[in-house]
Amino acid sequence: MTTIGIIGAGNIGSQVARKAIESGYDVVISNSRGPETLADLVAELGPKATAGTAVQAAEAADVAVVTVPLKAYADVPVEPLAGKIVIDTNNYYFERDGHIEALDKGEATVTGMLQAHLPTSRVAKGFNHIMAVDITGDAHPAGDPARRALATASDFTDASDFVTKLYDEFGFDTVNIGPLSESWRVERDRPAYVIRQTTAELEANLAKAPRTV
Repeated sequence: MTTIGIIGAGNIGSQVARKAIESGYDVVISNSRGPETLADLVAELGPKATAGTAVQAAEAADVAVVTVPLKAYADVPVEPLAGKIVIDTNNYYFERDGHIEALDKGEATVTGMLQAHLPTSRVAKGFNHIMAVDITGDAHPAGDPARRALATASDFTDASDFVTKLYDEFGFDTVNIGPLSESWRVERDRPAYVIRQTTAELEANLAKAPRTV
């Protein structure tokens, strides 16, 4: 059984945990305040969920999900995630994170920054352009014309393939943007950001995204 280690137990992290458990995964979830503060969430999630520190979630993970504010990305443990697929849900909000010049100038990408921080991990973008409530509330079976599409990007095929598999299990189609250098196309304030869209609509929105906003 695959264990998903979730670093960050906010809105996105807790919703990914709910859907992962529904899809048959075990989950170890962490936050910045300590496992004891997650007792209610773990009780709700049931016996397939446990709480831990960020290091413990990273160590337990077969696949990890990093869902912390971008300003905290450098606190994500490196060694326990070596050799593992890591899904990055982060977005850049300068109001919260402070201005990051390389992002403001279009010289870097959010997920590329996490990949640089985790040089021995295989990082993929995922779940960054969907409202948390929709992760559990907007799933549709494969082939349904109303099925929503979500984007991924990675420099590693097996990482983007895992996100594609996870999206499908959660009830979503996938558009693979390609390498992390192209992942800006689904970042904040671009046409594809946090709107409901089919595969064709997402592909069109990605194509018309401006490099800087």
